[in-house]
Amino acid sequence: MKLPAHNRYAHSAIPTRPTYEWPGGKRLALLVVNNIEHFAYRAGIGSDVTGGSPVQNQRAYAWRDYGNRVGLWNLLDTLDALDIPAAHNINSAALEACPEIAPALRARGDEFVGHGRSNSERQDGMWEEDERRLILESRDVLAQHAGVAPRGWLGPYIAQSAVTLDLLREAGFTYVMDWPADDQPFWMATRAGPILSVPYSVELNDSPALIMRQQTGRDFAEMIRDQFDEMLEQSARRPLVMSVVLHPFILGQPHRLRPLRQALRHVLAHRDQLWVTRPGELADYVAGLPAGTIPGSEG
Repeated sequence: MKLPAHNRYAHSAIPTRPTYEWPGGKRLALLVVNNIEHFAYRAGIGSDVTGGSPVQNQRAYAWRDYGNRVGLWNLLDTLDALDIPAAHNINSAALEACPEIAPALRARGDEFVGHGRSNSERQDGMWEEDERRLILESRDVLAQHAGVAPRGWLGPYIAQSAVTLDLLREAGFTYVMDWPADDQPFWMATRAGPILSVPYSVELNDSPALIMRQQTGRDFAEMIRDQFDEMLEQSARRPLVMSVVLHPFILGQPHRLRPLRQALRHVLAHRDQLWVTRPGELADYVAGLPAGTIPGSEG
């Protein structure tokens, strides 16, 4: 009797892997990744501040829309003040609905990451042809606004179908953040060649923490500090990636900004020990490491 398997990567225990370093001899990479999302009005799916059983009414829509009208700009001001480069998982519909967003991200030099068309839909239940069209449309809209095609992808709700990795690689994507299986990057197999998994936390992520588990902004800030302190200590033994995942309609709320800022200042007090980067830059660096260094690159 065998359980279903994905055949995308082989098992690899982190203590058994080769040791390497990030640029500048650093051992801990920090990724700050923000999600910019757009939703249908009174239709589809979407988060709700009241918890895990959302009702798609005007209140839930307006709370999420606060993120693009106000919350995003609060977060960008915070990132600017702390000199933090960021990546943004972007619904393509958000760029079409909110014309101020793309120029602001380009001015910061930030990375645009594919994040579907809207978080009112999931791709894991689509036919393959429909999912392919979704990926290509999302890619092309981001390319139009960013001036360069995105190379990374995070599906809405971190969801994938059985063929998502194949479709992404065929569309020119080189890395994904949908597989929270590791604190190091690893290569995955697709029918079009390898694609890199970049660590993206579902734990240090404000949506499951504050919406599903109903934790507070101060709880989340404490999680950031504890995660960082522990990973910095562990990184003496091996290179690691710490990601902090934000949503403007959640962490962009003023009462949550202050503890977030305090937590990030705690992290950045150790900046000389960190590689503060974006996922695309990390993926580029990994792609240049010798074969056999990263799990999945042995062949």
